[in-house]
Amino acid sequence: MWIILAVCSAAGLGFYDVMKKLSVRDNNVPVVLLLNTLFGTLLLSPVLVAGLAAGSPGPGEGASGHVLIAIKAAIVLGSWVLGYFAIKHLPLTIQGPVNASRPVMVLVGAVLIFGERLNLLQWCGILLGFTSLFLISRIGAKEGFSLRASRWLWLSIGATCLGAVSALYDKFLLSRFEPLQVQAWYSLYQLILMGAAVAVLRRTGHGGGRFTWRWTIIGISVFLTAADLCYFYALSLPGAMISVVSMLRRGSVIVPFVYGVIVLRERNIRAKLLDLALLMLSLALLVAGSRSC
Repeated sequence: MWIILAVCSAAGLGFYDVMKKLSVRDNNVPVVLLLNTLFGTLLLSPVLVAGLAAGSPGPGEGASGHVLIAIKAAIVLGSWVLGYFAIKHLPLTIQGPVNASRPVMVLVGAVLIFGERLNLLQWCGILLGFTSLFLISRIGAKEGFSLRASRWLWLSIGATCLGAVSALYDKFLLSRFEPLQVQAWYSLYQLILMGAAVAVLRRTGHGGGRFTWRWTIIGISVFLTAADLCYFYALSLPGAMISVVSMLRRGSVIVPFVYGVIVLRERNIRAKLLDLALLMLSLALLVAGSRSC
């Protein structure tokens, strides 16, 4: 059952990326992101209401819990801001593999921050992961998205790095708070932060251009919330292996990749397929290495 839920979570994340691409294309990114945080908070509002009705003022006891969750919100929102601008301008067949390399960066962070020791399989996975990033940057250069000239590719890498920081921070948070509490409260704080940011941008005349409503904007929040709920529920089931669940979730890259190939008619598909295969092999080695520890 937990494997099915992990696959559902991956599918949700894949369609989440497609919804983002359709929503931000020729559109006002800050407003789209603000609406995403609004709908995400509304979807999780029952968790907040239930907690407050039960006399719980939030995660943990006192203000410290709220501060820790607010930090999480700032990290995730930073990743989203970079990622939304990147996906607006990059082909899905480039942005997707970059984003899917997050587990590689998480493992590197675990070594640097927590002093974790890796085995040979994990080091091979990291090496292949960075090789994949180098290869996708070379492919991107053929389409005008080189590391030297394209800020959008750097924004995508920055978003992935911040996502890895968020995952490492989760290890700290989830040892103290319930997953749904974390998700609900950081969604609320994201809404507050993004609302303040949009207000400042509009007041200073940097509103981000014309906004066009699209129903795919709701789809962003729906698919992301569904993916996260499947993920947390999968991990709560007996016998669930977080390494396998995480690996399956990274398979979400297949959905936007296929959409980019079939619907958007993106270029250099053979080379990108090779890069995607290299990345999936990298993730498989990371999973195999974690299971042999």
